[in-house]
Amino acid sequence: MRNGTNILAVFGSTGSIGCNTLEVVRRHPEHFRVRYLTGNSNADLLIAQVREFRPAAVAVTDPAAESAVRDAVGDQTEILSGTDALTQLAGRDDYDTMVSSLVGFAGLLPTVTAIRAGKNIALANKETLVVAGEIITGLLKERDVHLLPIDSEHSAILQCIVGEPGHSVARIVLTASGGPFRGRTAGEIADVTPAAALQHPNWSMGSKITIDSATLMNKGLEVIEAHWLFGVDASAIDVVVHPQSIIHSMVEFSDGSVKAQLGVPDMKIPIHYALTWPDRIAADYERLNLADVGTLTFEQPDLETFSCLRLAYQALEEGGTAPACLNAANEVAVAAFLRGDLSFPGIAQLIDDSLQHVPTLPAEEIDSVVDIDRQAREHAAASLTRLKTLT
Repeated sequence: MRNGTNILAVFGSTGSIGCNTLEVVRRHPEHFRVRYLTGNSNADLLIAQVREFRPAAVAVTDPAAESAVRDAVGDQTEILSGTDALTQLAGRDDYDTMVSSLVGFAGLLPTVTAIRAGKNIALANKETLVVAGEIITGLLKERDVHLLPIDSEHSAILQCIVGEPGHSVARIVLTASGGPFRGRTAGEIADVTPAAALQHPNWSMGSKITIDSATLMNKGLEVIEAHWLFGVDASAIDVVVHPQSIIHSMVEFSDGSVKAQLGVPDMKIPIHYALTWPDRIAADYERLNLADVGTLTFEQPDLETFSCLRLAYQALEEGGTAPACLNAANEVAVAAFLRGDLSFPGIAQLIDDSLQHVPTLPAEEIDSVVDIDRQAREHAAASLTRLKTLT
């Protein structure tokens, strides 16, 4: 913090979380200032963000977008290009907090670099903890920095356990909306289209995370993330479907008491909490009116129809690099589904096949995780044609 102002590097600023983060900054300029932005292919939005927030530098990973950004604002802002530009910015010493909202495995190395540089992390890129949780938690202790979750579920858990003794946590309950296909049978989702899967009932998110929500893989990744964030075994992490998305998660304590964190489905609230923790700074976000909501309902997830959640538990139990394999295969599968090259049920089948055939190794070094990620992607890509035929 510099004179009470949190200096931010927003990685993935043109995505849903990045845009919401900049809205938080926009509403609270006295508390936050943007030093760095990064984007991929949305040149027009990134140019608008650069012109508004005037960062010292911006990293652009897509060559065409980089050229457009350079032509538009290069005379007033340092422009870095390519994937290496992300780690270059992450390692700089003139900011306080990285907002890590990159999509998928791409967020790992920049986040590791920022932690090693002594930066606090506001984490929306759950894949970082999924694939390298043991490494990340070790680095956080070594560098004595904070990692605050942005995911609404993990933010809720954090808010429930603040002030409670660690040994008193008996169970974590992650809530899931159920996605657009909640209640449907395996036969009813066999032929769903990407357009249908992208129609999330409650949240506005990027395409990858929206598909993950439809398959319940997003909840599986959150189970693994919760394990590393809060030191809770898989057997003490439950998932319950809560279609209204008002209760963001719950914690059961050793005396049987249960705490829940409630709020409207608005990502600005957990972002705001992560950036202002351990304080709470007043904000004018939409308030929850329970009388208007009326009814809150809950149901068990269908692990047979939506087997991605079951596979995530399986990978967490196996440990080592199994979660990295799960994540890599999922990224390949989701991309194939969005292209129309794989059926919706084929996503889980491709992941299951990869978990069965890619070896599980200890996940104690970044190089090991990176290597398994590569192997899993290669295996999933090689299996794609066969699975397309089967589905």
